[in-house]
Amino acid sequence: MTKAIGLCCLMCFSAVGAQEIIPDEEVKEKVKDTIVNSARIKADGVAAVVGDFIVLESDLDREIAQLEAQGADLSGVTRCELFGSLLEKKLYAHQAIQDSIIVNELYIKSLVDQQIQGILAQTRGDMEGLLNFYKKDSEQALRDEMYEINKNGYLAQEMQKKVIDGVEVTPEEVRTFFNEIPKDERPTFGTELKVAQIVVIPEVTEEAKQAVIDRLKGFKKDIEENGSKFATKALFYSEDSGSKNNGGLLPTMNRKQPRMVKEFREVAFSLQEGEISDPFETDFGFHIIYLEKIRGQEYDVRHILLRPELSEEAIQKAKDKIDKVRDLIVSGKVSFADAAREFSDEEETKYEGGRLTNPTTQDFNFELTKMDTEMYTQIQGLKDGEVSEVIQDEDRINNIKFKIMTVTDRIDDHEADFARDYLKIKELALQDKQVRAIEKWQKEVISETYIKINGKYRDCDYQSNWLKVE
Repeated sequence: MTKAIGLCCLMCFSAVGAQEIIPDEEVKEKVKDTIVNSARIKADGVAAVVGDFIVLESDLDREIAQLEAQGADLSGVTRCELFGSLLEKKLYAHQAIQDSIIVNELYIKSLVDQQIQGILAQTRGDMEGLLNFYKKDSEQALRDEMYEINKNGYLAQEMQKKVIDGVEVTPEEVRTFFNEIPKDERPTFGTELKVAQIVVIPEVTEEAKQAVIDRLKGFKKDIEENGSKFATKALFYSEDSGSKNNGGLLPTMNRKQPRMVKEFREVAFSLQEGEISDPFETDFGFHIIYLEKIRGQEYDVRHILLRPELSEEAIQKAKDKIDKVRDLIVSGKVSFADAAREFSDEEETKYEGGRLTNPTTQDFNFELTKMDTEMYTQIQGLKDGEVSEVIQDEDRINNIKFKIMTVTDRIDDHEADFARDYLKIKELALQDKQVRAIEKWQKEVISETYIKINGKYRDCDYQSNWLKVE
């Protein structure tokens, strides 16, 4: 693969759960070394061996079909380039096994469950039709194949993450990277906006909080005393849309790599295997946790999330408050920034005068063409300094919140400037260094791994030394 393709892959880790199994099709003719109008070939031979993995003739066609099903634009990409990409995935998976990267079997199985349920939802629950489409004799055979695909994808992703883990760039490396770009080839950044907002959140009453706590205590009692299933309770009652369909199962928690909020981690890591916590509060609402399995530093947990109900009175009070704040700003009695500091309920932005931070670049600039669709819709008609009408919104923490927004500054299209665009340039420099780290790793591992390329694929002009030519 070319360096550009490698950089693209590095920036876009594909989700394991997004993979789709595409059946092979048999046709009469195949166009040589091209993706456009390529034909399908029958799985009748071994195209390559990479360590412990065999690459069949049909694997490349399945890979192409998967990419096409996901909407990928393959124009101008050759079969040789995609075959090289397939070899890379097998190399990552092979080395992941050698490095004893642990596969979370529970997580992989949950992904398979999600995929099958998602497909059945589109086919109205027709499992027989699903098996016929994928040419499988049984549901278990389909699950086994999907499990292997997801497992190998997971291993490849984890291995690639391990390779680039710890790769950093110094300010001097960033400067060198920028200075080495010819002036006429320096990137151009699109129009950028600085956006600020003031948020007012309805208050939850103590009575509403206690009602949720009592309900969670009831769930816990029913599970412990009557044998009810935690996963079933989560499926029917949890308000965490990301985990409820998996019975409340969360991504594996690791003591050395904390991802959950502090309150959640403290409760989870204090439990014994098989224990259910008492109700506790985080910014997201109230939870109970079931610790399903402990594997060294890794914890498999399920949870049920409930949010207290908001009264109509609290909602109206918040709406009246944001209306008054907007009137103060529009009348010129207070600046937007000062009003944010005094009245906003959003801790992340209020002390910055309401200015939003771009999560990608960690500065206050939002490139117009890359702006979140929802944000763009909310500010697209605003002139600089104009205050929006009151917007009713929601997020992962709050079912209802009110906000007003403004555009505080606008920068037109411009050529990259080292001082003004330092964070963006730093990200480009980091990506370049990560690509070089992967290239170095590949070179070393290829030389140490048994690799055999068969047939016509020996005629490909690979970027990496898959043929081990001295």
